[in-house]
Amino acid sequence: MTHVITAPCMAEKAGECVDVCPVDCILEGEDQFYIDPDLCIDCGACTAVCPVDAIFYEDDLLPEDMEFVEKAKQFFMEG
Repeated sequence: MTHVITAPCMAEKAGECVDVCPVDCILEGEDQFYIDPDLCIDCGACTAVCPVDAIFYEDDLLPEDMEFVEKAKQFFMEG
């Protein structure tokens, strides 16, 4: 499992999460930031600094946010 960035990031794209990630697994996409599910170590540092509370542990996502898991996987497959 991993952390996932959801819809609130799309309006904000603040980027504090990138600065605190100890494994550099967060990259900026065209519309939001994405967490690489293969590199994330689930430390949670990103969740504490997100100004719009857009980052959640995958198991805690609401059903309507599950699309962001696939969106992140697709982003890193294309990258």
